Parts: sequence; structure tokens; C-alpha cells
Amino acid sequence: MFIHSDHIIHYIPQRAPIVMISGILEAAGPYTRSGLHISADNIFVQDGVLTPPGLMENIAQTAAASAGYQAIQDNEPVPMGYIGAVKDLEIFELPPAGAFIETTTQVGHAVFNATMVTGKVTWNGKLMAQCEMKIFITP
Repeated sequence: MFIHSDHIIHYIPQRAPIVMISGILEAAGPYTRSGLHISADNIFVQDGVLTPPGLMENIAQTAAASAGYQAIQDNEPVPMGYIGAVKDLEIFELPPAGAFIETTTQVGHAVFNATMVTGKVTWNGKLMAQCEMKIFITP
């Protein structure tokens, strides 16, 4: 499965210049994998690398794409979501402009409109960053 960048805005509420995923590579239940080609003019690129806020936004948008994909499968509108908290953020390396990163999210438990998500960003199979996020989804 690949949902191309030309269509990704149908699955996420973000719009340019803040779109931080190029496409959905896989969506299977609570697991989602996205890809991002990091362009040199990306709003989160500084000194030739994707900055930590860019990595966090990429994880959040992968989670948003998961919710959006499920909503579209259920013939419902794509929901809005907000990062409520970031826990245990670890950044091991900043990927360079020009790289294609892959991000996975795994939905943990959900209580009311709060969902816990674990996210990991890799480049060429190497772990770049990981964290847990509490995301609030508007009903």
C-alpha cells in the first residue's frame, strides 16, 4: 500500500508548509508506517538536518494519518488531533535533508478522546528518534 503525497492531505488535517509525511506506506489496525522525503526547504530543516520539532511533528502526523485512514475507511470525516504530551523523547541522530525516513506509530490504549501512541523514526534502518505521545482527538 502506498498513499502518495498528492493525496496525503485527504488523510491528515495539516496543510503546507506543515505537511510532514510524504505518504502512508502501511496501515494495519493500530500500526501505521509512513514515509517522508526531507526536502532542503522543509520548514523544520536547519543547518542541513531535520530538527527535533520536525521529528516530533512527523510522528504526530503519522498518528494523524492512521486516524484519518481509519475514518475514511468508515466513511467518516477525518478528525482533528492535538498533541497533549510527549514522554520519553529520545533523539539519537538528526536525518539530513534529502533523506527518506520511515516512521511507525503503534496505538496503545485510548480513554475517551485521549490516545497513547508510541512512535519511532528510522533512516536506512537506523533508529533516529522515538517517543510516546498522548494525542487528543476531537469527536
